[in-house]
Amino acid sequence: MKISFNWLKQYISPSADLNPDHVAELLTHCGLEVESIEQLDSIKGGLVGVVIGQVKSVVQHPNADRLKLTKVDVGEENLLDIVCGAPNVAEGQKVLVARVGSVLYPGDGEILEIKKSKIRGEVSEGMLCAEDELGLGKSHDGIVVLPEDLVIGSPAADHYGIKPDHILEIGLTPNRNDATSHIGVARDLVAVMNAKEHQGEAFYTLILPSIEKFEEGKGTAGFSVIVEDIEKCPRYMGIRIDDVNVASSPDWLQQKLKFIGLKPVNNIVDITNFVLHETGHPLHAFDAGKIVGKVVKIKTVAEGSKFIALDESEKKLSSTDLMICDENSTMCIAGVYGGLNSGVTEITTQVFLESAFFNSQSIRKTVKLHDLHTDAAYRYERGVDPKLTPYALKRAALLIQEIAGGKIVSAIFDNYPQPVENALVNFNMIKAEEIAGVAFPDPIFRGIMRDTGIEILKSNEEEHTLSVPTGKVDVNRQIDIVEELLRIYGYDKVELKGKLNASMVEGFGLKRDNVKEVISNYLSSNGFYEIMANSLTKSSNHIGINSFNEKERVKILNPLSQDLDVLRQTMLFSGLEVLEYNKNRRAADLRLYEFGKTYHKAEKGYVENTHLSLFMNGNRESESWSGVQKRSTFYYLKSFVVNVFERLGLNENIFLTDTISDELFSQGLVYKKGEKVIASFGLVQSKLAKKFDLGKDVLYADLNWDALLKYSSNKDLKMLDIPKYPEVRRDLSLLLDKKVSYSMLKDAAYRSEKKLLVGINLFDIYEGDKIEAGKKSYAVSFNLRDDNSTLNDKQIDACMERLMKTFESEFGAIIRRS
Repeated sequence: MKISFNWLKQYISPSADLNPDHVAELLTHCGLEVESIEQLDSIKGGLVGVVIGQVKSVVQHPNADRLKLTKVDVGEENLLDIVCGAPNVAEGQKVLVARVGSVLYPGDGEILEIKKSKIRGEVSEGMLCAEDELGLGKSHDGIVVLPEDLVIGSPAADHYGIKPDHILEIGLTPNRNDATSHIGVARDLVAVMNAKEHQGEAFYTLILPSIEKFEEGKGTAGFSVIVEDIEKCPRYMGIRIDDVNVASSPDWLQQKLKFIGLKPVNNIVDITNFVLHETGHPLHAFDAGKIVGKVVKIKTVAEGSKFIALDESEKKLSSTDLMICDENSTMCIAGVYGGLNSGVTEITTQVFLESAFFNSQSIRKTVKLHDLHTDAAYRYERGVDPKLTPYALKRAALLIQEIAGGKIVSAIFDNYPQPVENALVNFNMIKAEEIAGVAFPDPIFRGIMRDTGIEILKSNEEEHTLSVPTGKVDVNRQIDIVEELLRIYGYDKVELKGKLNASMVEGFGLKRDNVKEVISNYLSSNGFYEIMANSLTKSSNHIGINSFNEKERVKILNPLSQDLDVLRQTMLFSGLEVLEYNKNRRAADLRLYEFGKTYHKAEKGYVENTHLSLFMNGNRESESWSGVQKRSTFYYLKSFVVNVFERLGLNENIFLTDTISDELFSQGLVYKKGEKVIASFGLVQSKLAKKFDLGKDVLYADLNWDALLKYSSNKDLKMLDIPKYPEVRRDLSLLLDKKVSYSMLKDAAYRSEKKLLVGINLFDIYEGDKIEAGKKSYAVSFNLRDDNSTLNDKQIDACMERLMKTFESEFGAIIRRS
C-alpha cells in the first residue's frame, strides 16, 4: 500500500517537524512495516537547475537563419550567452532558463542533460525552455513567457509550486483493515508519537476533514433503494447529486492520485478514489440517468448470468455474487467492480453516489471466483467500518459540489436494519502486564486508548471497561488490547533478561522449557540465522511429489492468493523461498534454521508436528582474503545434526541409520527409532532447487522436534568423572565394495565390540585407478578404553581381531592394519 508523506501530514497537527525517515521507523515499530521510501516530484526532476531569467538582447545567429543569439540575466554577475531557436523569443521577456548541469525529462523516457556547447560556431550556456521540454505540458510552439513580476534568478520550482514528496510503501498485514488509508496510518502515527515521545500526552492530534457544511436534499428525488440480501449487505447508503460537470480533476487532486500510482479518470471518479485512499472506505458513483426505473436493488442473481465489466470483459456470475442492479439489469459487482453501462462519463449530469458496508466473506469469495483485485475489494475483503459509511459519503458529496459543481437533490438513503455495535472488553491491567512483560503507566495507557479510538467507559485501579470502535474488527478480547498497547508503546520497552542462555544441566536433567533456546543459541553461535517463514504456502509446491498425500493436505477455504492456499506439509519449500529471496539480493552463502510446524489432515481432525529445519547453501564462510573458500557439504551439515543430538543428551548411535534417495533428496541419510523417522538430511534434488532458482548444492535437514524432545526427556543426564585411564587408537585400512557405507561399518563395529570401543571415525576415502573397479578404500580410526584399568596389548589385539573378522565376514573387506 502506497502512502504519500505530504498527504499524510495533512491529517496530523503539528506536522512541520516530521520527516519521512523518522515516520517510516515509527510506523514499522508499530506494525505498519515500511518496505521502501521513494522520493517523487510532480514534475520529474523537480525542475532542479531551472531558474527565472530575463532576455536582455536578441540578435540573429550569423550561421543559421532559424536561430537567435540571446543574452540572458539569471541574477548573476555575468549574462549568459544562449542560442535559441524559438520563434517567439524577444527582448525583455521573463523566461525559464535551464542552467548548465541541469537534467530535463521531456517525456517518453527521454533524458536531456544541459551542457555548455557550441551551436553552429556560437557558444550556448544553457537553454530557454518550452513547456514540453520541462514536462509542464505538451506545447512546443515556443518558449514559455512568464509574468513580468517574477524575481530574476529565483527557482522555477517555486513559481510552479513543485514540492518533492516521499512515497512510503507499507507491507500491510491482513488484520490491519483500520490502516488501509492515509487517515488510518495517521491515527497510528499520532498514537505512537504521543506514547514514545510525549509520555501519552496529546501533543499530536489527528485532524479529520470537516463535513459540517454538508446539507442533504429532501425526499427521494424519484429514486428508491431496495436491499434484498441484508446478510451480504448489512448497510447501504446513497445520495443523488444533479447538475454535475464531468471534467478533468484539478491539478492538486490529480497529483495526489498520481503519486500513489493511480491514473486520473475524471473529477467524479477521482473524488471516489481520493476518499477511498483518504478514509479507507470505498465508494462508487453511478450515472443516475442510466439507472432504469430509478431503482437500486442490492441482490444476488441467477447462476450463469452475464455481466459486462468496466473493462469490457464479460463475467459469468455465480448465484453467490452480490450485485447492484436497476430494474432491468446488473450495474456493478458489489464492492468489487463497476459495470460498463452504468459508469460516469463526460456526458453524465446526474450521479447516484454509493457508500456501503458489504460482508467481507462474500466479497472474498467473489474476488477469488472472478480473479478481480481492486482497491475497493482489497478493503472490503478485510472488513470496513460500518460507522464510517456516512462520513465517506458526505465527504465525497461535498467534494463533488466543490469540484464538479453538483447539487444534492435527495435525502440520504440509509438501509441499516441491524446496526453493528462497538465491542465491549473487560480489561484487567494486572493480567495484561503479566502477559506483556511490561508495566503500562496510566498516562501511556489512557493516551493510547484515546489516540486509537478506544473509549474507556468505566475504570478503577485494576479493571477497565473498554468500547472498541467497529473499525477495529480484530480487536475484541483482552489479549487484542494488550497487542494494541504493545505495538504502540513499543516492544522495545519489554525488558529482556541480562543473560538469555540457560544451562543444559539443571538437577542433572534437561529442562524442557529451555531446550529450544539452548539449540537456538548453539546454531546462532555457529553462523546460522534463524528464520520464521509463513506456514501458508502454495499447493503447487507439493504437486507431483508422492510423499505428500493430497488427502492429508490442509487447504485454506478462502485463501488471500493462490500462493497462500494450503498449510505446509514440509518445512522445505518455505526455507527454499527464503534462500531464493536472499540470493536475489546477493546473499548466497547462508546457513539458516527454523523451528516451525507442519500440518496434516487426519481421519479425525488435524495433526500439527513441530520440526527443526536446517538449510545450507554456498560456501561455509563469506569471501575473505585470509582463507580458502570451502563449500558446505553433506558431512558439514551432518556435523550440526549430530551436535544437536548431543546437546539434547542423545547419542546418534541409539538410532538406526539408512541412506535415502527420493523425491526430496538426491542423496542423504535418515535416522530412525523403529519405524519413526527422527531426522532426515542431505542434498536437495536439483530439480527442486531449480524451481527456486538455486544451485545444485542446497542442503536441508529436517529434525522431528517432538520426537527428539520425547527421547531427550526420557534420558537422564549424569555428570561423569574425567576418565582415569587413557584411550588407545588403532587404525585400519579397508578395501570394500562401493555399496558398503560407513554407517554400516560403524553399526557393525559397535555390535561387535560393546565394551571397549568408545569412538570410531572415518578419516580418509579413496576411489581411483589404483584399486579395482567397484571398490573403495576407507581409512578408519578406532578409540578403545577400559574405565577400570589400563589396556594392555593383549586386550587391544583381541578387540581389533574381533572387529576385523566382523568386517571380513559381513562385508568381504580386505584389511590392512596401520
